[in-house]
Amino acid sequence: MTEVNSLIVDKPRRARWMRLPVGRWQRCCAAVVLLSCAFSWAQTSKPSDSQVEAAYLYNFGKFVTWPSNRAATSYAFYICVLGKDPFGPILDETVNGEQIDGKKVGILRISRLQEVRSCNILFVSSSEEKRLPTIIVEAERVHVLTVSDMPHFAERGGTIGLVNHNDRIRFEVNRAAAEKCHLGLSSELLKVALRVIGGKTARN
Repeated sequence: MTEVNSLIVDKPRRARWMRLPVGRWQRCCAAVVLLSCAFSWAQTSKPSDSQVEAAYLYNFGKFVTWPSNRAATSYAFYICVLGKDPFGPILDETVNGEQIDGKKVGILRISRLQEVRSCNILFVSSSEEKRLPTIIVEAERVHVLTVSDMPHFAERGGTIGLVNHNDRIRFEVNRAAAEKCHLGLSSELLKVALRVIGGKTARN
Protein backbone atom coordinates (compact mmCIF):
# COMPACT_ATOMS: atom_id res chain seq x y z
CA MET A 1 0.00 0.00 0.00
CA THR A 2 3.02 2.31 -0.10
CA GLU A 3 2.19 3.58 -3.60
CA VAL A 4 -1.42 4.26 -2.65
CA ASN A 5 -0.41 6.17 0.46
CA SER A 6 2.09 8.26 -1.50
CA LEU A 7 -0.76 9.38 -3.76
CA ILE A 8 -2.78 10.39 -0.74
CA VAL A 9 -0.16 12.54 0.96
CA ASP A 10 1.66 13.95 -2.08
CA LYS A 11 1.72 17.77 -2.12
CA PRO A 12 -1.03 18.24 0.52
CA ARG A 13 -1.03 22.03 0.12
CA ARG A 14 -2.73 21.63 -3.25
CA ALA A 15 -4.79 18.56 -2.29
CA ARG A 16 -3.06 16.35 -4.87
CA TRP A 17 -3.14 13.18 -2.76
CA MET A 18 -5.83 11.59 -4.89
CA ARG A 19 -4.86 12.60 -8.46
CA LEU A 20 -5.18 9.71 -10.91
CA PRO A 21 -3.57 9.11 -14.34
CA VAL A 22 -5.68 10.00 -17.36
CA GLY A 23 -4.27 7.89 -20.23
CA ARG A 24 -6.68 5.28 -21.57
CA TRP A 25 -4.22 2.45 -21.03
CA GLN A 26 -3.77 3.59 -17.43
CA ARG A 27 -7.46 3.68 -16.50
CA CYS A 28 -7.64 0.18 -15.09
CA CYS A 29 -4.75 0.93 -12.72
CA ALA A 30 -6.34 4.28 -11.88
CA ALA A 31 -9.61 2.61 -10.99
CA VAL A 32 -7.84 0.23 -8.65
CA VAL A 33 -6.20 3.19 -6.93
CA LEU A 34 -9.59 4.94 -6.74
CA LEU A 35 -11.01 2.00 -4.83
CA SER A 36 -7.89 1.41 -2.75
CA CYS A 37 -7.82 5.00 -1.57
CA ALA A 38 -11.29 4.53 -0.11
CA PHE A 39 -9.91 1.84 2.21
CA SER A 40 -6.25 2.67 2.80
CA TRP A 41 -5.74 6.21 4.09
CA ALA A 42 -2.37 6.96 5.65
CA GLN A 43 -2.95 6.77 9.39
CA THR A 44 -0.96 9.93 10.12
CA SER A 45 -2.67 12.11 7.51
CA LYS A 46 -6.21 10.85 7.03
CA PRO A 47 -8.11 13.36 4.88
CA SER A 48 -11.47 14.77 5.88
CA ASP A 49 -14.70 13.62 4.26
CA SER A 50 -14.81 16.90 2.33
CA GLN A 51 -11.33 16.27 0.92
CA VAL A 52 -12.28 12.77 -0.17
CA GLU A 53 -15.51 13.95 -1.79
CA ALA A 54 -13.70 16.79 -3.58
CA ALA A 55 -11.15 14.33 -4.94
CA TYR A 56 -13.91 12.01 -6.12
CA LEU A 57 -15.63 14.89 -7.94
CA TYR A 58 -12.44 15.68 -9.82
CA ASN A 59 -11.60 12.06 -10.65
CA PHE A 60 -15.10 11.11 -11.80
CA GLY A 61 -14.54 13.38 -14.79
CA LYS A 62 -11.86 11.00 -16.07
CA PHE A 63 -14.21 8.03 -16.16
CA VAL A 64 -17.23 9.60 -17.87
CA THR A 65 -17.86 10.72 -21.46
CA TRP A 66 -20.36 13.39 -22.48
CA PRO A 67 -22.23 13.63 -25.81
CA SER A 68 -19.93 15.02 -28.51
CA ASN A 69 -22.10 18.08 -29.09
CA ARG A 70 -22.18 18.78 -25.34
CA ALA A 71 -18.43 18.33 -24.92
CA ALA A 72 -17.66 20.85 -27.65
CA THR A 73 -19.64 23.74 -26.17
CA SER A 74 -17.04 25.02 -23.70
CA TYR A 75 -13.30 25.63 -23.49
CA ALA A 76 -13.32 24.60 -19.80
CA PHE A 77 -14.52 21.63 -17.78
CA TYR A 78 -16.77 22.88 -15.01
CA ILE A 79 -17.54 21.21 -11.70
CA CYS A 80 -20.48 23.05 -10.14
CA VAL A 81 -21.85 23.18 -6.62
CA LEU A 82 -25.57 23.86 -6.44
CA GLY A 83 -26.78 25.24 -3.13
CA LYS A 84 -24.89 25.55 0.15
CA ASP A 85 -21.21 24.84 -0.45
CA PRO A 86 -19.84 22.13 1.91
CA PHE A 87 -16.28 22.30 0.54
CA GLY A 88 -15.00 25.84 1.04
CA PRO A 89 -11.55 26.22 -0.57
CA ILE A 90 -10.91 22.45 -0.62
CA LEU A 91 -12.55 21.86 -4.00
CA ASP A 92 -10.70 24.78 -5.61
CA GLU A 93 -7.38 23.49 -4.26
CA THR A 94 -8.10 20.00 -5.56
CA VAL A 95 -8.57 21.09 -9.19
CA ASN A 96 -6.10 23.98 -9.24
CA GLY A 97 -4.01 23.75 -12.42
CA GLU A 98 -5.64 20.50 -13.56
CA GLN A 99 -7.19 19.50 -16.89
CA ILE A 100 -9.71 16.91 -18.03
CA ASP A 101 -9.86 15.97 -21.72
CA GLY A 102 -7.50 18.84 -22.46
CA LYS A 103 -9.72 21.42 -20.80
CA LYS A 104 -8.90 23.48 -17.73
CA VAL A 105 -10.99 22.42 -14.75
CA GLY A 106 -12.96 25.24 -13.14
CA ILE A 107 -15.34 25.49 -10.18
CA LEU A 108 -18.71 27.25 -10.34
CA ARG A 109 -20.97 27.85 -7.35
CA ILE A 110 -24.51 28.29 -8.56
CA SER A 111 -27.98 28.80 -7.14
CA ARG A 112 -30.29 28.85 -10.17
CA LEU A 113 -31.29 25.84 -12.27
CA GLN A 114 -30.71 27.87 -15.42
CA GLU A 115 -27.00 27.82 -14.62
CA VAL A 116 -26.79 24.01 -14.65
CA ARG A 117 -26.28 24.00 -18.43
CA SER A 118 -22.78 25.41 -17.89
CA CYS A 119 -21.72 22.37 -15.82
CA ASN A 120 -20.16 19.03 -16.68
CA ILE A 121 -20.41 17.69 -13.14
CA LEU A 122 -23.04 19.00 -10.73
CA PHE A 123 -22.66 18.45 -7.00
CA VAL A 124 -26.12 18.81 -5.47
CA SER A 125 -25.91 20.09 -1.91
CA SER A 126 -28.18 18.67 0.76
CA SER A 127 -29.70 22.14 1.01
CA GLU A 128 -31.39 21.45 -2.35
CA GLU A 129 -33.13 18.23 -1.34
CA LYS A 130 -36.64 19.67 -1.58
CA ARG A 131 -36.22 20.50 -5.26
CA LEU A 132 -34.24 17.36 -6.18
CA PRO A 133 -36.82 16.01 -8.69
CA THR A 134 -36.67 19.26 -10.65
CA ILE A 135 -32.86 19.25 -10.56
CA ILE A 136 -32.73 15.68 -11.88
CA VAL A 137 -35.02 16.57 -14.79
CA GLU A 138 -32.88 19.58 -15.71
CA ALA A 139 -29.68 17.54 -15.49
CA GLU A 140 -31.14 14.98 -17.88
CA ARG A 141 -32.13 17.72 -20.30
CA VAL A 142 -28.67 19.28 -20.50
CA HIS A 143 -26.61 16.06 -20.05
CA VAL A 144 -24.92 16.79 -16.72
CA LEU A 145 -23.41 14.25 -14.32
CA THR A 146 -25.07 14.66 -10.92
CA VAL A 147 -23.28 13.78 -7.68
CA SER A 148 -24.40 14.23 -4.08
CA ASP A 149 -23.90 12.94 -0.57
CA MET A 150 -27.56 13.35 0.40
CA PRO A 151 -29.18 10.08 1.57
CA HIS A 152 -30.24 7.60 -1.14
CA PHE A 153 -29.22 9.99 -3.92
CA ALA A 154 -28.57 7.33 -6.55
CA GLU A 155 -31.81 5.54 -5.69
CA ARG A 156 -33.71 8.81 -6.17
CA GLY A 157 -32.47 9.40 -9.70
CA GLY A 158 -29.05 10.97 -9.21
CA THR A 159 -26.14 9.49 -11.14
CA ILE A 160 -23.52 9.04 -8.40
CA GLY A 161 -24.27 9.00 -4.69
CA LEU A 162 -21.45 9.43 -2.18
CA VAL A 163 -22.03 7.24 0.88
CA ASN A 164 -20.29 6.48 4.15
CA HIS A 165 -19.58 2.76 4.25
CA ASN A 166 -17.62 1.29 7.16
CA ASP A 167 -16.34 4.76 8.03
CA ARG A 168 -15.06 5.31 4.48
CA ILE A 169 -16.47 7.46 1.69
CA ARG A 170 -17.57 5.19 -1.18
CA PHE A 171 -19.95 5.74 -4.07
CA GLU A 172 -23.01 4.19 -5.68
CA VAL A 173 -23.83 4.54 -9.38
CA ASN A 174 -27.24 4.74 -11.01
CA ARG A 175 -26.40 3.57 -14.52
CA ALA A 176 -29.98 4.10 -15.73
CA ALA A 177 -29.76 7.75 -14.64
CA ALA A 178 -26.51 8.13 -16.58
CA GLU A 179 -28.15 6.75 -19.69
CA LYS A 180 -31.01 9.22 -19.37
CA CYS A 181 -28.39 11.99 -19.33
CA HIS A 182 -26.64 10.41 -22.36
CA LEU A 183 -23.45 9.89 -20.35
CA GLY A 184 -21.02 7.04 -20.93
CA LEU A 185 -19.62 5.44 -17.78
CA SER A 186 -16.30 3.64 -17.82
CA SER A 187 -16.54 -0.04 -16.96
CA GLU A 188 -13.62 0.53 -14.57
CA LEU A 189 -15.69 3.07 -12.66
CA LEU A 190 -18.58 0.62 -12.38
CA LYS A 191 -16.28 -2.13 -11.13
CA VAL A 192 -15.14 -0.11 -8.12
CA ALA A 193 -18.55 1.30 -7.23
CA LEU A 194 -20.05 0.04 -3.99
CA ARG A 195 -23.31 -0.59 -5.84
CA VAL A 196 -24.60 -0.21 -9.40
CA ILE A 197 -28.30 0.44 -9.97
CA GLY A 198 -30.07 -0.37 -13.26
CA GLY A 199 -28.99 0.43 -16.81
CA LYS A 200 -27.82 -1.65 -19.74
CA THR A 201 -24.46 -0.48 -21.08
CA ALA A 202 -21.00 0.59 -19.97
CA ARG A 203 -18.10 2.23 -21.79
CA ASN A 204 -14.89 0.17 -21.93
